Amino acid sequence: MSSALYSLAELRSAAERVYQEMPPTPQYAWPLLGDRLGAEVWLKHENHTPTGAFKIRGGITFMDWLVREHPDVSGIVTATRGNHGQAQARAARAAGLQAVIVVPHRNSIEKNTAMRGFGAELIEYGEDYKEAADYAARLANERNLKLVAAFHPAIMLGVASYGLELFDAAGALDAVYVPIGNGSGICGTIAARNALGLSTKVIGVVSDRAPAAKLGLEMGKIDAAGKADTFADGVAVRAPDEEAFALYSQHVDHIVTVDDEAVADAIRIIWQDTHNLAEGAGAVALAGMISEKERISGKRVAAILSGGNMDQPMVATVLSGQTPLS
Repeated sequence: MSSALYSLAELRSAAERVYQEMPPTPQYAWPLLGDRLGAEVWLKHENHTPTGAFKIRGGITFMDWLVREHPDVSGIVTATRGNHGQAQARAARAAGLQAVIVVPHRNSIEKNTAMRGFGAELIEYGEDYKEAADYAARLANERNLKLVAAFHPAIMLGVASYGLELFDAAGALDAVYVPIGNGSGICGTIAARNALGLSTKVIGVVSDRAPAAKLGLEMGKIDAAGKADTFADGVAVRAPDEEAFALYSQHVDHIVTVDDEAVADAIRIIWQDTHNLAEGAGAVALAGMISEKERISGKRVAAILSGGNMDQPMVATVLSGQTPLS
């Protein structure tokens, strides 16, 4: 197993900073999921955070770093499909800073509303995350705001706290399935695994409609996928963050792709077997696990339920047995 990205002491310290603002989230071994897959199946419930997704952890630790390292900053600007934006808006408000959040057109209505609720100035621009991110970078210069990328070491340190919680509770799992968007989640999981000295395999999962991370791993370099049109908006990125990719490409076991139908089915399975609501990206990891049912037979495995923020009409569509249009 590869060496640690951060020391265990560094990760524990970041986790304590997170716990000043939120409690640990639960993780359970669900018997119906276990029966369905022939394995001991744990879910890490990041849908239980104060923003409904794991990103809040990195928002807390990033803002803590920002105000210490850049005390003169007046505000931030960032691009998002929703969960990262909620985390940064919440953290900025707590620090007394302005937050400008850029989202693409036709973004989740309820995620947009939540970001405004956390005090953000919301701007709609572009057709996808990449175009929104490019515009956020321009706004940073025009308005003298600190540009916050979706991946940053201070963000990853906070996100790693969910990995510590999972491994502390579940012990040495055989494998953990993690959704990959911009990469903070899978890098945080790897950091926790390595710092604890475990041999658990970390397996990434992407949408086949946003496969850049898998393609990059196969080719050994990042190449934008050219599309990111899945309804699982949290993983709808055309190209992974370069710094994140450099980390997880060296430490991930492999990456699985799943289609939108499999993701919708995983949302329904999570509801049926645990009565928890997962958003599309939140169900991607379980969809990947289900696709490797034979590989995990008889093993102890976990999936990261990274968030539960899905608009009500989409929930109705999925739970009625359909797959939403992207």
